[in-house]
Amino acid sequence: MYLSTRPMKWASILLLALTLTIPAIPAMAAGADAALGERLVRQLWANMKKPDMTAIENTAAAGFQAVHQFGANDRAQEIRLIRGLDLGHYSLNDIKITRNGPVIIATYTVSVAETIEGKRLMNQPAPRLSVFLKTAHGWQWIAHANLKPLN
Repeated sequence: MYLSTRPMKWASILLLALTLTIPAIPAMAAGADAALGERLVRQLWANMKKPDMTAIENTAAAGFQAVHQFGANDRAQEIRLIRGLDLGHYSLNDIKITRNGPVIIATYTVSVAETIEGKRLMNQPAPRLSVFLKTAHGWQWIAHANLKPLN
């Protein structure tokens, strides 16, 4: 009897260990995705603040699109806009990250004084969305939404 119940005990222990471990794997991955997404957003804003146009041009994907209160921008238009941003001090808050395969979607609020389309905007918090795609060349910025009113 001892020999016949021992394999069942080990199978039960193994099954219990797997049951307790498997749910932790997605949670660990979600935490890593959140940290990666936040790092991508913070680096993007650091590059815009400097401005490090080489980094921005290397990060913005060929099919990049952005939407602002005044309309949509393609990659070239957005790069032109970033060149003239003149960002003041900024703070990023309420960062939420989701990942679906090679895509990271980040939503957050930004408090920043900036100049867009020749208008100086005050630093009230406004929602933003940035989307990144993992490619063979690293993470690329593929989409952005700036929901800060121009008025």
